[in-house]
Amino acid sequence: MDLYSKVIKEVEASPEGPQIGAFFDFDGTVIYGYSATTYLREQIKRGDLAPRQLVELVKVMTEFGLGNMGFSAMMTAASQYLAGINEDDYLDFAERLYTKHIAKLIYPESRALIEAHLRKGHTVALISAATPYQVMPAARELGIENVHCTHLEVVGGKFTGAVLKPTCYGMGKVDAAEKMVEERGIDIHQSYFYSDSDEDIQLLEFVGKPRPLNPNKRLRRIAKGRGWPVQDFNSRGKASVFDYAKTFATQMSMVTSFAAGLPIYALTGSMNKTRNFSTSLFADTACALTGIELDVEGEENAWAHRPCVFVFNHQSQADVIILPTLLRRDLAGVGKKEIGNVPVLGKLMQLGGTVLIDRENSRSAMEAMKPLVDVLQKEGRSVCIAPEGTRSTSTNLGRFKKGAFHLAMQAGVPIVPIVIHNAIDVAPRGQYVFRPATVKVSVLPAVDTSQWKTETMNQHVEQVRDMFLIELDQMRFQPSREESLKAAESASRIRSKARQHALEISEAQALTDKADAAAEAANVAQAKVSARNKSEAAKKQAAAVKRSARSVVKQQKRKLNSQAQAKLTAERKPVVAASKEVSRAESAPRRGRRRSSKKATVPKVSARTLAE
Repeated sequence: MDLYSKVIKEVEASPEGPQIGAFFDFDGTVIYGYSATTYLREQIKRGDLAPRQLVELVKVMTEFGLGNMGFSAMMTAASQYLAGINEDDYLDFAERLYTKHIAKLIYPESRALIEAHLRKGHTVALISAATPYQVMPAARELGIENVHCTHLEVVGGKFTGAVLKPTCYGMGKVDAAEKMVEERGIDIHQSYFYSDSDEDIQLLEFVGKPRPLNPNKRLRRIAKGRGWPVQDFNSRGKASVFDYAKTFATQMSMVTSFAAGLPIYALTGSMNKTRNFSTSLFADTACALTGIELDVEGEENAWAHRPCVFVFNHQSQADVIILPTLLRRDLAGVGKKEIGNVPVLGKLMQLGGTVLIDRENSRSAMEAMKPLVDVLQKEGRSVCIAPEGTRSTSTNLGRFKKGAFHLAMQAGVPIVPIVIHNAIDVAPRGQYVFRPATVKVSVLPAVDTSQWKTETMNQHVEQVRDMFLIELDQMRFQPSREESLKAAESASRIRSKARQHALEISEAQALTDKADAAAEAANVAQAKVSARNKSEAAKKQAAAVKRSARSVVKQQKRKLNSQAQAKLTAERKPVVAASKEVSRAESAPRRGRRRSSKKATVPKVSARTLAE
């Protein structure tokens, strides 16, 4: 690729063979930034570190940065927070973290260097102070088999909080390189070491070809003094406001391009002509804004057998720019259902002829394919499908699904493979911003599907996938054809059983739902009958209560009357007694009056007064 010809020029001119070593540091060299920072940030989000632990960890890392603590001591202090954690769980966490955050940090230039060394048959190795959980996912995707790093102690499947020594730092990296020299017969004088930091000065001095990449200030100064060639990469890292503005303008150009096509539709009434005009306008505008340039091989194959099914490897959201730029007109696409939820963009893609399918529902996907057969046979438009089903996190080719191949066979059209080598350089998965890049695209000869049969579909899929692997120079990473076919057939059987099982579950669920509905109806009817019965019983009970209440009231009245009569009688007794006493006083003998010196007078007392 022209974009990286200067980067790999020296490697391309070097001798072939495993006697030449190509050693790479990881953080800052293969990827932008430091993977440890990404891990720390994610662990804070997950709540794995308490505030006190975070403060202590920052203090430890600061002490190391100031030179007050050695690397082994720093690693020991940092790893103690993993004590008791299951290693398998941490491995799963590492894989998710790589896919989500670290994969997009790989420098395209570093990948180009690694691939160039591998093509030459050199012994490529990652020699890093990081842990295997940080570097192994990247090594696997980059095709690097030799990895030397710092290991943590694991006992019984759990971390102990200790670090295995020696660590792979400073002279530890030299020890790792010397071990490879002895075991592999490597000529250290012809070998390379790529690093960004002066902390690796020992290994840089050990090899015959030290190559600083993105060096820090001190290493840059050392390299200048010793005449070491330096390379700086700026394809990754923080995006500027200008980068975001260009990306936003690129996305909005889809809106303006389709708006510009409205007069075409008004004048011609042809939706196909309108789509062709808007698609070409969008492709040219987007390439100009993003700085994407295409280096195309076999372009004549893109026009020789239309309509057809174009199958392409899906690395980046930039594919939505690359394919229209290459194919220009008479196109239809297939996208995941979630695209329809994207404001404006989802609707525009559907207007542009994209069919959205549910990847989780095989039956829905097959039903969605039916209109595409009419698109191919009746409208004469070609269909673009990514058989991997989703974007990959690297340039490595994923497994192919069979939908595109069934479609081509059913419609009776050929398949044309489009191999996109490095769209990931423009915008890797998980990155919003588009960056300028020259993208290499190979359009391979058409594959005839007229003799295909459903029974041999797995073989046809693998044959087409092999064409991609050969063009991408990834065949050496693949299992044998027999193993691949067995794996594909096994996967097909598993998917078939899974679909059948899902169908059985769906039918059972439908029966269960009907039974639940019937039971609910019965419960409602029973509730109504029960309510009527309860209502009649309540009426009878109310009547009985009324009768009982009347009886109680009568009894209470009789009791109160009796009590009132008794009280009245009791109140009359003193009055009667007083009246009798008055009568006796009035009829008393007169003899008592002579003896008295004063005239005695007996007052008259009324019954009322006495009562009071």
